[in-house]
Amino acid sequence: MDTFAKRFKIDCSPVADKSQVYVNGNIRLTVITPCMLRVEKQAQGKFCDEPTQSVWFRDFCKCKFETKEANGVVEIKTEKVTFAYSLKAGKMLRIKLADGRTVKNYKAGNLKGTSRTLDITAIDRVGDGVCSKNGVAVLDDSDTLAIKEDGLILPRDNKETDEYYFAYGNDYIGATTDLYNLTGKVPLIPRYALSNWWSRYKDYSQDEYLSLMDRFKDEEIPITVATVDMDWHWVKIQEKFGKDCHRMRKHLNFMEYVYDVWSKGWTGYSFNTELFPDPDGFLKKLKDDNYKVTFNIHPSMGVRWFENQYEDMCKAMGQDPKSKEPVAFDITDKKFTENYFDILHRPFEEKGVDFWWIDWQQGKNTAVKGLDPLWALNHYHFLDNAKDNHRPLILSRFCGAGSQRYPLGFSGDTTQTWKSLDYQPGYTATASNVAYPWWSHDIGGHCMGRKDDELYLRWVQLGVFSPVMRLHSTNNEFAGKEPWNYSGPVQRIATDALRLRHKLLPYIYTMNYRTHTECRAICEPMYYAYPEDENAYNCRNEFFFGTELIVAPITEHTNKKTNLAGVKVWIPEGRYTDIFTGRIYKGNQFVKMFRDIDYIPVLAKEGAIIPMSANDRTNDSSNPEKLEVLVYRGNNTFTLYEDDGETLSYKNGEYLKTAFTVAENGNKVDFSVSKAEGVASVAPENRSFIFKFKDIVSADAKVTVDGKEIEAKAEIVGGTLEIEVNAKAVSEIKIVLDNCVYLENKNEKQLLINTISKFQMGNDPKGFKFTAFIKNGKKLKAKKCFAEPIEEILKLHR
Repeated sequence: MDTFAKRFKIDCSPVADKSQVYVNGNIRLTVITPCMLRVEKQAQGKFCDEPTQSVWFRDFCKCKFETKEANGVVEIKTEKVTFAYSLKAGKMLRIKLADGRTVKNYKAGNLKGTSRTLDITAIDRVGDGVCSKNGVAVLDDSDTLAIKEDGLILPRDNKETDEYYFAYGNDYIGATTDLYNLTGKVPLIPRYALSNWWSRYKDYSQDEYLSLMDRFKDEEIPITVATVDMDWHWVKIQEKFGKDCHRMRKHLNFMEYVYDVWSKGWTGYSFNTELFPDPDGFLKKLKDDNYKVTFNIHPSMGVRWFENQYEDMCKAMGQDPKSKEPVAFDITDKKFTENYFDILHRPFEEKGVDFWWIDWQQGKNTAVKGLDPLWALNHYHFLDNAKDNHRPLILSRFCGAGSQRYPLGFSGDTTQTWKSLDYQPGYTATASNVAYPWWSHDIGGHCMGRKDDELYLRWVQLGVFSPVMRLHSTNNEFAGKEPWNYSGPVQRIATDALRLRHKLLPYIYTMNYRTHTECRAICEPMYYAYPEDENAYNCRNEFFFGTELIVAPITEHTNKKTNLAGVKVWIPEGRYTDIFTGRIYKGNQFVKMFRDIDYIPVLAKEGAIIPMSANDRTNDSSNPEKLEVLVYRGNNTFTLYEDDGETLSYKNGEYLKTAFTVAENGNKVDFSVSKAEGVASVAPENRSFIFKFKDIVSADAKVTVDGKEIEAKAEIVGGTLEIEVNAKAVSEIKIVLDNCVYLENKNEKQLLINTISKFQMGNDPKGFKFTAFIKNGKKLKAKKCFAEPIEEILKLHR
């Protein structure tokens, strides 16, 4: 095995067990699971048992099935599904599902997946996923290439039709879980990547960039990832080096070539020393200040004569440097690919670049027919980044099923419009239908549009509850997403939102572990939990954020007459409490919720337990010494997951799991923290726990730590009960709350007064119109913009 094969070896198991296979001439049917059938059709009966770009595991499940063949039709019957396939026609005739439905149309009802990019907010290019309201979806793997044992990606030895029929009915979680099992699990994301990122397309000087990061520290806004867009390297090529800098036209069609010439400054590997006179010092300062660093790259133009690495690349590739001919970018060539990493990237990594932002936009052609360079870059970059016990990461665009193996996703240059904002929540959640859980969007929008403080703020509020929170914008001098570039109220609220994102790290990181181990996206559509309820399909922009929260972003402008903006929210069965307003909602209804600019609706389920860091002012992303735990009455267990956040040591069992349990019984609530399981050194030795019982107004509290009753600090803060316990991080804690007085919605009259007071109208007309309604319950005659916020209040008390 050569160095390339060792370096880019993948962990896969592509050959299905023989007991799961039926073959008849040029047809092969493989039972992958009781609900999934692989169907291959190959003229010579030579089928593919290699891993493909999408599918790496075909033997993860063995199940019993019966085969019945008659009149040219074969039936494969598992414990759940019966597949009927015509051997004569070479097509699937029908599929009978576990729920009794028989499906013949495998395209109808698809709930969609995701797309390569949202560049300029392309909203009509979303492909299919494996979830469908009609119960069957198809993953077509026919056009993918094979991953060879030597690490190269090449066409399959024999062209074939290769399809996977997902017949899971409305078990969407089952369908997506087995898609992960088939195509590959999601790696565990480094902890730092789940806080706030700073990014901007701008030709910063070294001093400007470092001063900006210092400003974030001064403003106490925690940023953990410092992103440097492409102006770190030479961009104005002709101006600096003359005209003989064009890339060779190899593998480009005419339009790609035109685009390539226009963007010829995008590729580079040498620091622009006019902007960065001390590159080593720049990176050292960022690392000393606890930032993780990613650099933007557009590698399409290869290595040109003016690059610092040109002679080394020429020597490694056997090319004469005196020719000044570019070393052509060819990700299909073993020698080039190894030198690409060793010569062009490794030196930067040794000095502080943690991972790379692969901003490929230069077409889909390579020397290997059918191989998209974006896919190859994602694949090789991610594998190369996994070195020295380092948890790998990239930032790049989606490139088909299986892309979850290479997080994170970069959705491209979105437009700065309300339409773009409104599209993103549903788009993000729906990506789970094709097993793509880690989209990173340009929070605030990248380009075009117009200055709109409220738009920026609503985007930041969505970003807090998105997979990745990455501020970004174009190089327009007035387009920066720094909070202090906006009005005073917006600056304050955006700053608080960014701090909240950082506080949520313990919760988000636990959900990251859930994604890695249980194949559940942090943002999921409502129909995952309620597939039989039609209402769950009619709230596209509403989504689960992990196990405890439902988020309903506001994506419309505030009404100037009411000072409120609304969003229609479907509330499932149960009791839900808004974590910001404290409003309590009964389930099984739609409510149009209205908020001023401070908040969006974020609902905690009954029994929700949300661990948070008390640190919201510094960019320390390690496991916190002070842990705040929000607790909502009900019955539930939440298991906090912690490890070192960056290395692969968790694979050797170096992690800690702590179970928090709440149990409600009448006016008594029992809350416990189990003795943590795992490696204690992962967490601080001593920890301050602040338990915030968000819907308990008062109670008699008894606290024990490791079996001994202690005097704990208990007080009413903001109208609800807080108890602080100082203990070992692995201690067992029990809290018994007796004679609980539970939070209720505020007096209806007072809520109505608070809401109506916000309406922008004459005080006398307001008094005449609304006073009688509030005092006497008389029928209200008011414009829709006024009536709807009032209706929300009335629903709280029904």
